[in-house]
Amino acid sequence: MKSPENITISRNLIKDLPDYFTGRSHSGIAVIVDENTHRDCYPLIAASLPAHDLIRIPAGEEHKNLDTCSGIWGRMTEFRLDRNALVVNLGGGVIGDMGGFCAATYKRGIRFINLPTTLLAQVDASIGGKLGIDFQGFKNHIGLFREPEHVFIYTRFLDTLSQRELRSGFAEVIKHCLIADRAMFEEIRTLPLAEIQWDKVIAHSVKIKYRVVQSDPDEKGLRKILNFGHTVGHAIETYFLNSNSGRLLHGEAVAIGMVCESWLSAQKTGLSQSELRVISTYLKEIYPFEKIPEPAINAIAELAVQDKKNVRGTIKCSLLERTGHGVFNIAVTPEEIRDSIRFYNRLPG
Repeated sequence: MKSPENITISRNLIKDLPDYFTGRSHSGIAVIVDENTHRDCYPLIAASLPAHDLIRIPAGEEHKNLDTCSGIWGRMTEFRLDRNALVVNLGGGVIGDMGGFCAATYKRGIRFINLPTTLLAQVDASIGGKLGIDFQGFKNHIGLFREPEHVFIYTRFLDTLSQRELRSGFAEVIKHCLIADRAMFEEIRTLPLAEIQWDKVIAHSVKIKYRVVQSDPDEKGLRKILNFGHTVGHAIETYFLNSNSGRLLHGEAVAIGMVCESWLSAQKTGLSQSELRVISTYLKEIYPFEKIPEPAINAIAELAVQDKKNVRGTIKCSLLERTGHGVFNIAVTPEEIRDSIRFYNRLPG
């Protein structure tokens, strides 16, 4: 099926990729993979790509930094890519963010396309043109906006994922429902994860994100609602990435962030207690996690002070007025962030 403009949800990527390249001219093509996508995904589509060079990087958020970018830029230079070249990002959110960032900054910018291989990237990270890397412990601290030439979403790639990775990506599906479609939220929360129709929920999320991004490409206003769960979630993800407490996947951290920010919504923007109870119970059932210790709560609140949406040191959250309707630029304090995490800790399960 075709989604708006430069997004294709493909049932047959083996055909759609050659069709895309027919009639297009590139002076060179570089495909960026990590060890996982090189092993599991690249063999599925390698023969459908024109002649290309391969850039392989380590997998994981911990490698989403300037050192890895330097290696990518070095390989691009070795391959003598010029401004008529194309980068193909074959991977999840890390490769999409970092590969796009490297393409957008190499020789002041060359074209790139995304082939997202995780649910998280297919429903969220590969769409909207946000590119970036982590810096000095802060997530996506350095980056820019640049749209890919095209995005190919191929659900067969989901067969390569673990259940944990699928659950992580599903957090962004839930987020899209909570900010923009109450009816869809009510539908998905009645279904076990194994019964979710991925084609349907991916198309639904793509439609919501595309509509929001088109109305506000540079995140000056409405696009900020897409950050629901991410102020607290990114702080939690960063804390665990930089500690010895065990790593959380992005969606796992965002799920906790959505519980916390739903509590903040009940305090500040009118979300009802019954809605808070439904949302938090559902998220805690899908994403079980141990309580966050008090010293970590303080550190997470301090990390939230560095969030990109903040204005003059004031933490700005995107919250819910009600299920299916998000709002943005809501000021919260570090103490309120701490209280929201304590609310999460008190949930049963």
